[in-house]
Amino acid sequence: QVQLVESGGGLVQPGGSLRLSCAASGSIRSIYAMGWYRQAPGKQRELVAHITSGGSSNYADSVKGRFTISRDNAKNTVYLQMNSLKPEDTAVYYCNADLTVYPISGFSRRGDYWGQGTQVTVSS
Repeated sequence: QVQLVESGGGLVQPGGSLRLSCAASGSIRSIYAMGWYRQAPGKQRELVAHITSGGSSNYADSVKGRFTISRDNAKNTVYLQMNSLKPEDTAVYYCNADLTVYPISGFSRRGDYWGQGTQVTVSS
């Protein structure tokens, strides 16, 4: 079974920084892409940033210029460096991975996997 474990969330003042990490583990054959999503109270979950195995990335307009996504393929880990944080960035941040696994039987299957989420709170 695949597990995605996030870390690095917490409380930070406006203008501050945090770095989120997400490590994928389990019987993983290949990771095609990883990303970060967030869900604020009363709002739908939205894409924050996304990165492919080749390093191509994209960002939500609201975080462009402030957040940077990166990936360590050897460690199956994705990071989100968040700078110049604003109160509106407050949300639960979820890690996502598009990957294939080694099957116990049959052929490998490709699918999306999610972490448990980590709380980011931006407040003075």
